[in-house]
Amino acid sequence: MQPLKKADPSVLAGYRLLGRLGTGGMGVVYLARSAGGALAALKLIRAEHAADPAFRARFRREAATAERITGRWVVRVLGADPEALEPWLATEYVPGPSLAEAVAVHGGGLPESTVRALGARLADALDGMHAAGLVHRDVKPGNVLLALDGPRLIDFGIARVSGATALTATDAMIGTPGFLAPEQARVTGADEVGPAADVFSLGCVLAYALTGRRPFGTGAVAAVVYRTVHEEPDLDGLPEPLAPLVAACLAKDAADRPSAAEVRDALGPYEGPAAGDWLPPGLPALIAQRSSRVLDLPVADPTMLDAEEPRGTSRRRFLVLGAGGAVAGTGGLTAWLLGRDPAGGAVGGTGGGAGGGSGAPRTTYTLGLLTDLSGPDKADGRAQERGLRLALETFNARADRLFDLALKVTDDGGDPKRATAGARALLKEPALVAVLGPTTADTAVAAADALVDAKVPVLSVVAAVPAGTTIRGQTPEMRTYFEARSYSQASIVPFGRWLTAHERGRTAVVDDRAAGRYGWLVVQTVRQSPPARGTVTVHQVAADSEDFGPAVRAALATSPTGVMYVGNSPRRAALCAKALRQQGYRGPCGSVEPALRPEFLTLAGPAAEGWFFGTGYVDPDTVPTAKEFTAAYRKRWGIAASDPVDRFAAESYDALFWVGRALRTAAGKNAERPGTAMSNMFMNDERQYRGVARSYEAMAGESAQASLDGLSLWRIRDGKPRCLGPYAEAAKRD
Repeated sequence: MQPLKKADPSVLAGYRLLGRLGTGGMGVVYLARSAGGALAALKLIRAEHAADPAFRARFRREAATAERITGRWVVRVLGADPEALEPWLATEYVPGPSLAEAVAVHGGGLPESTVRALGARLADALDGMHAAGLVHRDVKPGNVLLALDGPRLIDFGIARVSGATALTATDAMIGTPGFLAPEQARVTGADEVGPAADVFSLGCVLAYALTGRRPFGTGAVAAVVYRTVHEEPDLDGLPEPLAPLVAACLAKDAADRPSAAEVRDALGPYEGPAAGDWLPPGLPALIAQRSSRVLDLPVADPTMLDAEEPRGTSRRRFLVLGAGGAVAGTGGLTAWLLGRDPAGGAVGGTGGGAGGGSGAPRTTYTLGLLTDLSGPDKADGRAQERGLRLALETFNARADRLFDLALKVTDDGGDPKRATAGARALLKEPALVAVLGPTTADTAVAAADALVDAKVPVLSVVAAVPAGTTIRGQTPEMRTYFEARSYSQASIVPFGRWLTAHERGRTAVVDDRAAGRYGWLVVQTVRQSPPARGTVTVHQVAADSEDFGPAVRAALATSPTGVMYVGNSPRRAALCAKALRQQGYRGPCGSVEPALRPEFLTLAGPAAEGWFFGTGYVDPDTVPTAKEFTAAYRKRWGIAASDPVDRFAAESYDALFWVGRALRTAAGKNAERPGTAMSNMFMNDERQYRGVARSYEAMAGESAQASLDGLSLWRIRDGKPRCLGPYAEAAKRD
């Protein structure tokens, strides 16, 4: 649990807030105490999300759903106000660990007797939900808390009535990869996700609890989802009596799975042993220790929001500034980037210590840039170096900084072997805290592999590791490789949004099978969210063929109002564009980021004109908050005002300040060795960040929904790519 921050309220709806249990993109979960002394977990939604009518409708539904669930093995709702300025929901607090934490503490799989009791009680909870017409849709170890008398199922944020219209974002995959059912990954209609999906998730939870491993492995979200839909689970090591039941729960066809009641009955009586006896040694003591700790918590000191606020300043304003959601006041761009309160004082520091104004020399930490400066992606590597150097100079110019940053640059030439050697060379830097810059998936994997044992995080703003790739040492509990960019398959969303905004509902997809799993995942994205809620037809081109004529002919036979090329080859995208033009199609065409390269423009020629592309990078000239950055960047590197800022330069600039903020937080937790805490920062405290270019999230493979922040819509005009701006707004304008 973390202490309250100055921007947090001390009292809310009669609850006294004691500390922070967790934070996320949507809000904060607090540990609270009611007027009667009962402990509660209170979820408070950020005001900027509550202002969205669709989001408020989803939260209203969550509160209503949670209140309908009254079984013994689910947390009870203590109160809620979906109509408040910042909506909130309070549930009973369970001081025990999550199942994920329990498996980690136990050092692997739990005893069969424990898992039988666990599974029977969870199945009973699900049976009660299903009888009430509800589907949980996110059963996973993190949503199972262990109490002395049994587990508790929590988090009904995406639960809904069976057959009800989904209110979640149309671009979102619902559930958690590794624990979601195949029909959740490929759903094309809300009715397809029913109680059987919860049974599949329960089977994944049982396998995880018994073996300490996820049945569909770990790694990139795309890879895990692909295995879930197409491959058999890894059930090695399951006790023989339980293996058939778990396998039945994990049947690909929902109709072949048992019901929750049948799972409960197969596992045995769920009333089971006395309190605590169902748990393995060590866990009852841990639960008792946590219970004692929270009962003895003192009342938190009043926070900023309890003090008298400046006239004309609302509570909502403090929440927005505390979340980094706006640039306000007179502190300037750099103060905002560093999370500094413009009224004075750096967040997380007292002004003393290293660099705090005491006159003592500041500690210097080193960031490594391992990138391509001489190979095929040298333009992207150079842009990263330029963006980082400008950010470094700006950072180190601050009089009130707590430490200095240094940059160590290594050229890998786009070669994985050189990336490995370069990463090992960077490890010789005694103050190395993070490495940025891989430009390809292969060099990113090589760098992460070389740095994982030293627990040095690698943060990529360019490279996107494809589906099916495993990076050594990455587990749900510990990760060192992060991507500060949207998943590559999400780059089809901007063109899809344009088609939707312009009510073009007949989409033909030219599916280039040379793209393998990547292409399959992009096609599934389009099928799940058909533009303008219309129809989608898919026309394949064999991986070993360069003749796009037949697929284009079949696509045009459907009289499409939009055509998508799904593939990752600029050259093959150009062949598709030329085939479309040769057969007389003049309607809108679009594709994904990997296809938008100079090769596409050169080979396609006039056929490229008008094509749309979605990308995970922005043109900072189209972002008002980046105006100061673009001026400084052009001045620093001698770029004419009429020339574009290098792609990925703004993202790299933001990355340095993000690392600086995370390092400051890490130093507060481990002043002796802050570098060792950096990976944890990107997994938890500093996972999200707002920079001059856009919002970021450190993608660690755990989110079911790829972040769409930062996706831009581009269009080829006069033979050049032109950024139309952030995709959601640009789709409406152009």
